[in-house]
Amino acid sequence: MRNVIIAHLALFCVNMIYGANYILAKDVMPNYLGPNAFIFMRVAGASLLFWIILMFQKREKIAKKDWLTIAACGLFGIAMNQLFFFNGLSLTSGINASIIMTSTPIIVAVLAFFIRKEALSKMKISGIIIGAIGAISLTLAGSNPAVDSALGDLFIFINAASYSIYLILAKSLMEKYKPLTVLTYVMTFGLILITLFPLTVPELLATDFASFTGPIIGKIIFVIVGVTFVAYLFNIFALQHVSPTVSGSYIYLQPILAIFFAFFFFYIGISDDDSGSVSLEKVLYMLLVFAGVFITSRSTYLENKKRKALAHNNAKVEPTINAVDQQN
Repeated sequence: MRNVIIAHLALFCVNMIYGANYILAKDVMPNYLGPNAFIFMRVAGASLLFWIILMFQKREKIAKKDWLTIAACGLFGIAMNQLFFFNGLSLTSGINASIIMTSTPIIVAVLAFFIRKEALSKMKISGIIIGAIGAISLTLAGSNPAVDSALGDLFIFINAASYSIYLILAKSLMEKYKPLTVLTYVMTFGLILITLFPLTVPELLATDFASFTGPIIGKIIFVIVGVTFVAYLFNIFALQHVSPTVSGSYIYLQPILAIFFAFFFFYIGISDDDSGSVSLEKVLYMLLVFAGVFITSRSTYLENKKRKALAHNNAKVEPTINAVDQQN
């Protein structure tokens, strides 16, 4: 029971870190760091930290057939995911980004239908439609041109879609290898692809590192160590004690925490004013996305529960059938 409580506290901390990231990362880009240079520093720093930990672990051998999947995960889960997220965040508000990201479970459900041929129930279809209406409406809204960008919102949505593809691809890897092994190799492949992206190296070389102030350096360290490294470790601990469904439900907190941090950081003077992107219209669209995600996730939960119950009943019936066959 104690570990379960700690797991919930860890998940709350993870989503606090993510909520703060939407606001703090926005302060760094594009005035101090270009989004592509920022991505390189984040992934390179995180890769180094993960490799340091992996050095003290027993190394797992990766099957040859799985390297292609790992490379694909590096493309969708790191390179495309981060490139679209940071470039999108540099254009739009952190609050918009946090709301759009909550649509990830809906995108996963749609992609699972096309890629894994998983059935879509009427309940799940309803959730997908409701959530899509909310996400699309938010992308097209743009109540404050000074902080909103339809292109930036679109980039964030593509980021969510690429991350959803990664979740589907990584599922088979997570079942065969330790999460630390998978993420370290995936992160490394992602770093290679990000380095090869034409804008990364020129943007990095053009960065005026001498202009970095103490607070900016602190925000960069927070993104590299806190968002990419600490949040992952907390997530791994939490998943040992609670289900993925419970862990995923915490995504609802991110827009709320992003709005809180937008006001709080501006109040204490460590962030620019991002509160202008908050409006009643956006709150309503956010509730639509929440409703869609809840219905979709609820449908998945009920389907899994029904599948487990059916498997359990079949397991009980099979010995009885075998006993009758032996008597005959």
